[in-house]
Amino acid sequence: MAKVLDRDKASDGTFVYAVRTTGVYCRPSCPSRRGKRENVQFFDVCEDAERAGFRPCMRCKPHLSETLATQNSTRYADMVASACRFIETAEEVPSLEEIAAHVKASPAHFHRVFKEFTGLTPKAYADAHRARKMRAALDAPEIRVTDAIYDAGYNSSSRFYEASDRILGMTPKAYKQGGKNAEIRFAIGQSALGAVLVAASDKGVCAILMGDDPEELIRDLEKRFPQANLIGADREFEDMVAEVVGFVEAPRVGLDLPLDLQGTAFQQRVWQALREIPAGKTVSYTEIAERIGASKSVRAVAQACAANKIAVAVPCHRVVRNDGGLSGYRWGVERKRDLLKRESQA
Repeated sequence: MAKVLDRDKASDGTFVYAVRTTGVYCRPSCPSRRGKRENVQFFDVCEDAERAGFRPCMRCKPHLSETLATQNSTRYADMVASACRFIETAEEVPSLEEIAAHVKASPAHFHRVFKEFTGLTPKAYADAHRARKMRAALDAPEIRVTDAIYDAGYNSSSRFYEASDRILGMTPKAYKQGGKNAEIRFAIGQSALGAVLVAASDKGVCAILMGDDPEELIRDLEKRFPQANLIGADREFEDMVAEVVGFVEAPRVGLDLPLDLQGTAFQQRVWQALREIPAGKTVSYTEIAERIGASKSVRAVAQACAANKIAVAVPCHRVVRNDGGLSGYRWGVERKRDLLKRESQA
């Protein structure tokens, strides 16, 4: 409501509001007299307002504004798609100026549009693409590690090895061998929400899994690191598991655990934003996208939340739909509902 009261022009195209007493819906910046709060209703798009029986304001013409926004959005989406193809097919990572010239835009304008749509800078996107190619090459048994490094577009093996720990979480050789000889400690505890498996590498917690069947959780862990040495927990590690279970049971304070987060640059940004949501609070996928400076990447934010493997410590359960409703959750919507209820009562 604050954006409506302020007639915030920057919010035009992000939502519309309707006044029940007039039957009209408007843009946030409409100069018309504001309705009383109890008579105001908000909608994400014009079509939703019209389906609810409201007609567009003839003063601010929100339906025309949205048409123009959609046209720009389509044009920019085509620009970004063309840039992505250019990056993915280039033998070496192209410069910002080269990509901008390819899509016939200025470097500054292109950089802004690309980041808004993808949530990444062009360089970060190129790095993520190289990392995907690297992982795919290492998964092929006939390709040697050195060949995989150069095929992925790295100019030298030394440059890749400097970043391999961040990209793969281990050396390329260990990754190719399915995590062979990597040591992962794990233990399973029981909570009111079912079994909780906590696993950690030497860098920190790499998985917190929840479910009804402990054996299924172990199989899930084995699939991630098929040749890793899975080690039963010692007393110190069991204390960590107890801390996680204690948080699930009574989430009065946040979890302070060392984490081994492995994901793309975009996923890392989303997960960091999730960790900044206080217990007892929820935010929408749209809000997370805005917080990380990627307002057009709501769907990608949802995918990053779904890819999260560290339950509760990276609290993707605190993200809800724009209307406040619960959406999917890797470990079950009912667990999500119960976690939020426990946090709100803590």
